[in-house]
Amino acid sequence: MRETAEEAWKAADKLIEHISDETIEAAQKSFSRFDSEGQRRMAALHDGRRDNLEIAPNLWAGVGLVRGGAGTALVGDPQQVAARIKEYADLGIESFIFSGYPHLEEAYRFAELVFPLLPEPYASLAGRGVTNLTGPFGEMIANDVLPTKASA
Repeated sequence: MRETAEEAWKAADKLIEHISDETIEAAQKSFSRFDSEGQRRMAALHDGRRDNLEIAPNLWAGVGLVRGGAGTALVGDPQQVAARIKEYADLGIESFIFSGYPHLEEAYRFAELVFPLLPEPYASLAGRGVTNLTGPFGEMIANDVLPTKASA
């Protein structure tokens, strides 16, 4: 999420700009071995292709090219992201996992720009849950491929 939709989509694209097609192919091959309906559905959304990543309005599947599990992200300006959150909440979804890269900076950006746009019942949902932080955390690709060079 960025202050403008254009900036947000550029930031999303930047997250995967240095990932080679070979890395994507290797990750997708690894994911295909998983016995996970969720992972199969994730792969079906983008079919391992860079040109097929906006799977719904403001919903981007780029991270799912090389990471297992939840590989989608809301992308847009604060108003667009808040609107999508409200839509999901109106469907009955009560729990959201918000993250970004780098995590701390994105958490502050999100809190400052999106939380004020959410109605109180939605904004306060986070305060009712239990946070359970477990790892491993890091820059794994397909849950079993370590990057060849650590990022700064």
